[in-house]
Amino acid sequence: MNILQEKAARRFIFSLLFIFLLSLLLNVILVLEQGRFTRRLLLEQSQAVASALLEEQVPRDLAARALTGTRTSPEGIRLLKQLGMAENASLPSLRLSDFSIVCSFLSLLLIFALLFAAAFRFFLGQERLYENAISVIASYTEGRFEKQLPQSCSGTIYRLFTSVNHMAAALKSGQELERQTKDFLKNTISDISHQLKTPLAALSMYNEILLEEPDQVQTVRTFALKSGAAIDRMQTLILSLLKIARLDSRAITFQKRTCPVKELLLKAAEPLTQQAAQEQKTFSFLNLSAKTLFCDPIWTAEALGNLLKNALEHSPSGGEIQISFQQTALEAGVRVSDKGPGIPPEDFHHIFKRFYRSKASADSPGTGLGLPLAQAIAQGQGGRIDVQNLPGLGCAFTLYLPLSAGLQNCKEEFTSL
Repeated sequence: MNILQEKAARRFIFSLLFIFLLSLLLNVILVLEQGRFTRRLLLEQSQAVASALLEEQVPRDLAARALTGTRTSPEGIRLLKQLGMAENASLPSLRLSDFSIVCSFLSLLLIFALLFAAAFRFFLGQERLYENAISVIASYTEGRFEKQLPQSCSGTIYRLFTSVNHMAAALKSGQELERQTKDFLKNTISDISHQLKTPLAALSMYNEILLEEPDQVQTVRTFALKSGAAIDRMQTLILSLLKIARLDSRAITFQKRTCPVKELLLKAAEPLTQQAAQEQKTFSFLNLSAKTLFCDPIWTAEALGNLLKNALEHSPSGGEIQISFQQTALEAGVRVSDKGPGIPPEDFHHIFKRFYRSKASADSPGTGLGLPLAQAIAQGQGGRIDVQNLPGLGCAFTLYLPLSAGLQNCKEEFTSL
């Protein structure tokens, strides 16, 4: 057995063999001493019988024949019975035969044979257990986690098996996370390459036109502006994808603190003020004084900016975008509502998909990443985005975040991403 190659197992076998040999030696010594003691008792008994016969004036030859004789007679047996010396009586001495010595040795051998058989069976079972454990652990190293080590029994070895199973579960979880990360990177790279094809193709065409019309100032100016717009679109697209990738991979550590809602919204609306003025649209902040959110100010301003931009793109000219504060027992939020056409029912369940553009917004300059990015930011902070939609009457997006136990004022200035 391979288990006998272990030092502890060999030590146990040698200890068992030493105990057997020592017991055998002690048994031999005991049997020899018992034989000498019995012979001494028999000699003392014979001496007593000879002395009694000689005191009764029995001739020496008759006394010698009585002491050395081996034949029994019925009269002798009856005489011993009358004297109370039967087979089951307690006699001062016993005649020890060679058969009793052989039986003693055989019984000792039988006991140790059974002991060795039990030890052999135990080690054989342990070897099978270890071989099975080696096979299962080898499958773990190969990335296969279908089997588990036995852990239904008690004992130190089974506690070890339980720990190994927990380690295997952690390895499996890590392997699954690694696979998901690879799929995520693959999909992200695919999305980036797919979405960049259109602006790159446009830039290439614009560049050809500029090279072919160097003397046409108006043409150069027109397509230079189009090139700038395509470059801005590419920049926005790449930055949005990178932000979503960092959020999805949980590479962002949110620095949450208590922040005034109005400051967050002013920071979020700052890049949109010129566009709102050109389109004659207004932002209305309703009862936001002294209202606060427990959040990361930079990322939350980013999410609110995307909600404001979405409302701005879907509001009619001269429309009003209302921003209000919402609070429940567990969370607080900012509601951004518009008076636009609302979300068509067939598009409602797709609005948070990346790059999804409904037919109603096909002409808008967006990339289809604003709402997914806002949702990722909210979920990353333990929050959510709620949507209320009334087709033909507008819709409202509410960014909810968990309330903070301790409220502090956030007086830091926000920096752009």
